[in-house]
Amino acid sequence: MNKQITIFLIIITAIIFTIILLLYKLNIIPHKQYSNEDFNIEQYISTIDKDNDGVDDQTDILSNVKKYIETKPKYKSKYYETGYPNDEYGVCTDVVAFGLKYSGYDLMELVNKDIINNKEEYNIEIVDKNIDFRRVDNLNIYFKNNHISLTTDLSQIEEWQGGDIIVFKGHIGIISDKRNKKGIPFLIHHANPIQLNYEEDILELYGEDSIIGHYRIS
Repeated sequence: MNKQITIFLIIITAIIFTIILLLYKLNIIPHKQYSNEDFNIEQYISTIDKDNDGVDDQTDILSNVKKYIETKPKYKSKYYETGYPNDEYGVCTDVVAFGLKYSGYDLMELVNKDIINNKEEYNIEIVDKNIDFRRVDNLNIYFKNNHISLTTDLSQIEEWQGGDIIVFKGHIGIISDKRNKKGIPFLIHHANPIQLNYEEDILELYGEDSIIGHYRIS
């Protein structure tokens, strides 16, 4: 009987440990947060203030992205005649679009202009500026054409700064100013309808192989 109880307790303990580990991996259990200072990384300050509000672009973009996710947008892919979603819904590209829009960069107009000037790069049959700027592949081309391209190597932690843009295969987000114990930054993003947190320690889970672009507004 005692042996059976011991085996039962071992199984229960293993199940509990597995559940806790899964909840941690899924960021349901909060991760400890670190900052640039903890790793002696100098905070990047942009020399540009696009909207002339007294705040540099890098800081402005990060701040405005955080304001956007505070609205807790619900995940749903829809077409909008207004271009930008005008309700409580959104997708991953809207995190980037709204962060940049409130910092002085209207991606709807900017991406449309770049598509018209570089049609051969975009492979678009029918140009529609209301939706083109909300597609990950288009944004990757736009940022590559117009802004600073940086490393996709997560081990180069000093090269990653809050406010940077990161593009994955089929997904996009903004780099947070929070870091994990390795110095790898958190990701601010909107991935699916069941996502609980918009700012997560999840870059390693995505993996470097899935990262196709890392950009900084210039």
